[in-house]
Amino acid sequence: MLYQLYETQRAVLNPFAEFAAASAKLYSHPLSPFAHAPMAQRVSAGLGLMHRLSKEYEKPEFGITAVDVAGVEVAVHQQTALTKPFCRLLRFKRFTDNSAALDRMKHQPTVLVVAPLSGHHATLLRETVRELLHDHKVYITDWTDARMVSLESGAFTLDDYVHYVQDFIRHIGPDVNVISVCQPTVPVLAAISLMASNGEATPRSMTMMGGPIDARKSPTAVNNLATTKPYEWFENNVIYRVPVNYAGNGRRVYPGFLQHTGFIAMNPDRHLKSHYDFYNDLMRGEDESAEFHRSFYDEYNAVLDMPAEYYLDTIKTVFQDFALVNGTWKVAGQLVRPQDITSTALFTVEGELDDISGAGQTKAAHDLCTGIAANRRFHFDVEGAGHFGIFSGRRWRDNVYPEIRNFIASHQGTAKSVKAKLVGAKPAVNAAAKPAASALVKPVAKPAAKTVAKPTAKPTSKRKTSK
Repeated sequence: MLYQLYETQRAVLNPFAEFAAASAKLYSHPLSPFAHAPMAQRVSAGLGLMHRLSKEYEKPEFGITAVDVAGVEVAVHQQTALTKPFCRLLRFKRFTDNSAALDRMKHQPTVLVVAPLSGHHATLLRETVRELLHDHKVYITDWTDARMVSLESGAFTLDDYVHYVQDFIRHIGPDVNVISVCQPTVPVLAAISLMASNGEATPRSMTMMGGPIDARKSPTAVNNLATTKPYEWFENNVIYRVPVNYAGNGRRVYPGFLQHTGFIAMNPDRHLKSHYDFYNDLMRGEDESAEFHRSFYDEYNAVLDMPAEYYLDTIKTVFQDFALVNGTWKVAGQLVRPQDITSTALFTVEGELDDISGAGQTKAAHDLCTGIAANRRFHFDVEGAGHFGIFSGRRWRDNVYPEIRNFIASHQGTAKSVKAKLVGAKPAVNAAAKPAASALVKPVAKPAAKTVAKPTAKPTSKRKTSK
């Protein structure tokens, strides 16, 4: 019933949101006589804020059409590499007519980014993908909104999630480097563990960022909710059926709007201040700050429904039973044994101020992956970074990405190094020749001194042709 009430409210508010948007323009457009009335800018700002608070937020686009590769601007085309009922595997294929840049791209490592299925769309990792494209061939999991998946497609469980990840790794090939952000760190570790246990080739490396490998460590508000409420509470209070106006009519889901409410409730003062600042920016005509607010909340407010089976499995397995770290988790009847992983290098990343996955939760992967040699396991604490800061924003670009790039490059085995000079661009440093990790990153066996990684400058040049 709650979902139906939400849909009714949305249907009622949509016309008002459009009216507010049109009226805001009426009071701000320089050719409109209303724009010259007393307090016109204040009225326009109020209507603009009303529009933002009442509008429906649809899934954003990645919108990555070009990136810089060692000083050459190359075109980027988004492709669907594999389609499953609950997920698409996307590839960001790069094109250029610069032969040196093309040769460099052909020999760059391949990365699979496993995006979280936790309420937001994969586009939340847009900046993650954009940075990775400078030095890698990039794939990403694009999870489907469960309300758009018909009942005929069946259920989707945490076990299915693990199998999806395995299928994507097999599709790309064993030379892939897997990066998991937040929630997928657990199923990704399970997927690779099971592949190792079964004698399959495993990825060259796995990078785990801000995820609840061991949710018992430094518990956050998210962890506390899962442990203080019984499993039945979640099943009875947050699971609803999709209304008739969607393709997934009748499917049991954890609705995105409930998840979004939880996000806001974690930091209500911060969001209230952000909207008030947006109103003031509109009044003062500070377009750049106002546009930053719009871009952030266009992404933050766009949410998806999660399949009920998957959500409830995650609550029980990850946050209540701690089955992975207790060694009791079975996927399709097979025990998950991270200690069986031997050939895949491990890199864990945590944010100092992360209020979603507390300190030590991700690093716990090292205690489980005992089959990986100590000199192939690394950990990086990002000072001053919250949860989003480890994969988006200045700290991601300046501190985290260079470490991940160097880590991946140093675990490519016999991968060919690129030495070609690019036409019309500054020669670039060969990432493959860099050490396993900079002084900022700590090998799990021995600590190291600290320095600061600096981002590379990004000149531009031409486009077209392929890789």
